[in-house]
Amino acid sequence: MPSTTTPPAIASLCVYCGSKAGARSVYAERARALGDRIARDGLRMVYGGGNVGLMGIVADAVLAGGGEVVGVIPEQLVGWEVAHRGVTRLEVVANMHERKKRMFDLADGFVALPGGFGTLDEMFEMLTWRQIGIADKPCAFLDVDGFYAPLIAMLDTMVVERFLHAEQRQDLWHGEDIDALMSWLRAYRPVHASKWLDAKRGDPR
Repeated sequence: MPSTTTPPAIASLCVYCGSKAGARSVYAERARALGDRIARDGLRMVYGGGNVGLMGIVADAVLAGGGEVVGVIPEQLVGWEVAHRGVTRLEVVANMHERKKRMFDLADGFVALPGGFGTLDEMFEMLTWRQIGIADKPCAFLDVDGFYAPLIAMLDTMVVERFLHAEQRQDLWHGEDIDALMSWLRAYRPVHASKWLDAKRGDPR
């Protein structure tokens, strides 16, 4: 059931996104729009620390708007993703596990722009932590021209096939409107549903 407590303040937003810019210019446009909005709303952005692809675009947009950007990047990826040396603070960690944990600690919520394996890995780990009660931080997919529609359809299939609680699916925001995203983040109250669908643990039927 949704919590009746006062929603937590969102001061720091983690953005997951691709280290590539994608096939169409609309991806970069949406990344810039999100970065601009983060800066205008006075939020700190936390992200993967890269200077390439959508990662660099959203970070540059926040910085251009006078916002604060904290990048967290593993040693192995400093060269691969071309670490962004112009961010407010760049933290270099030992590995991907430390990166995800540090980004979690620094952020009050998580938003995914389009991306690849890494973007999905990061977001789904946060969703799993939500599911098992490690944290109550909001998670959202900011879509671009239906990029995430097949993924969201798969989540709906998981609910129908009883591998996922309907409440936990509803606890994840998905849409294309940045205004609606920001309103949802500010009003967010976590859903608390058992990982188990029935009284008998491990039985999804």
